[in-house]
Amino acid sequence: MDDATTAIAYLWDETENYWPAAEGDDDPTDPFSPALGLDLFEAAHTRLTALGVRVPEIRLLAAAGTHGIDHGPADLAIVEDVPGQNLEQLLARDPHAAAPVLARLGQALEAMRHHRAPGYGKVAVVDAGGTSRGTSCQGVVLERALRDLAEAASREKRIARAHDRLEERLLTLAAAVRPRTRHALVHGELGPDHVRVDRHGHPVLIDIEGAMYFDAEWEHVFLRIRLHDHYPPLAVGALDEDRLALYTLAQRLSLTAGPLRLLDGDFPHRTAMAAIAEYNLNAALQLA
Repeated sequence: MDDATTAIAYLWDETENYWPAAEGDDDPTDPFSPALGLDLFEAAHTRLTALGVRVPEIRLLAAAGTHGIDHGPADLAIVEDVPGQNLEQLLARDPHAAAPVLARLGQALEAMRHHRAPGYGKVAVVDAGGTSRGTSCQGVVLERALRDLAEAASREKRIARAHDRLEERLLTLAAAVRPRTRHALVHGELGPDHVRVDRHGHPVLIDIEGAMYFDAEWEHVFLRIRLHDHYPPLAVGALDEDRLALYTLAQRLSLTAGPLRLLDGDFPHRTAMAAIAEYNLNAALQLA
């Protein structure tokens, strides 16, 4: 740009999607359906910005075929570039320098956790007055976890041998979860690779299309899994242990079934994806 800043162009082009198509992919009322597209991005961006959570600033939004821009059949967003490193890279290089970034990320997460909605689901659905499928967060998670278990068992003999034990454990954990009527705002997949660090040391959330109103425990389980020893600065004391237990097993199964599904296709980074599946497979078996 004339002011020496740079920008990133997002194109939601189906030809770049490595995930095999599955039934229900186009159902936005499923909180866990693929988070792709301009509508989800714009709604999440609006909500996070309103809460003071740092996200890349928007330069241009253009649905397919609009603004006179020839960008094919895909939606387009041009947003602020945040050059430099992400939080994952900073933690690996200099954990001491990452400490204030983690502290600021914790403040953002608290703002999101204290913003409540009466319904759960994708921000674009709930903020528009819509209703998501299912009857509860834990019910949606259980349904998905049972699907992930069946899918993983069909591809991996070790999961198949433990299928009944894992299924019984999921049902037991879900039965212990008490009802909840209000839900927090969560990113949905907040690994340190989804946090850029700007030149002022502020965390900037990216890949925000999956933002949803859900149990904050879902976010914190994912953070625990991804951050390992770096998680404690983000820990909060008001989380429900029953939800944490259910969501931990559910995410381990998801992080087994998902990578195995990707490996059915032409996903390029196969060694790394196989390692993710193997690690989480063993973690799931330990929880059975």
